[in-house]
Amino acid sequence: MKQKTCKACGNKFTPVKPMQSVCDWSCANLYTIKLAEKRKKLDEARKRKEYREAKEKQKTRADWMREAQQVFNAYIRARDKDYPCISSGVGNISYVSGIPKQTAWDAGHYRTVGSCPELRFCELNVHKQSVHDNQHLHGNLIEYRKGLIARIGLDKVEWLESKHPAKHYSIDDLKEIKRIYKEKLKEFK
Repeated sequence: MKQKTCKACGNKFTPVKPMQSVCDWSCANLYTIKLAEKRKKLDEARKRKEYREAKEKQKTRADWMREAQQVFNAYIRARDKDYPCISSGVGNISYVSGIPKQTAWDAGHYRTVGSCPELRFCELNVHKQSVHDNQHLHGNLIEYRKGLIARIGLDKVEWLESKHPAKHYSIDDLKEIKRIYKEKLKEFK
């Protein structure tokens, strides 16, 4: 018979039987253990996949909205990473009482999600903004508008301030938004 390579130890051997894949009993035991470990890993991977799929099916529209918003906001912060805060002009390092401190960032909406939900995922409406301006100064809108005019122009700001048709995002729409902005985010990382 033609020589084979042992699937356990990798040595060449001449098989005694046509379907023999290991050279001796010790390799047979080792190969059985390897197969059992491989089956266990595959079974665990299958269970994890089933769990993920079951979890996906239980997600509500609100869950998908939250996830899409998180990915969109991460993209905005990555897109604007080289720009200062749209409202205050603060850079990545701010000084509090003369001490340098890393600035925390939000993706601040010019037209808020509450007042204009149809612009929630509009890139022109959302820019990198310091947490202080966005959360503590409620968006610092007067300064935001000035920064927005400088960055995108008055005509686009006036378009943002105009009336827009309502958008009702379905779960499929939100999945697509999440997918698109995940891909865009990968380009920045």
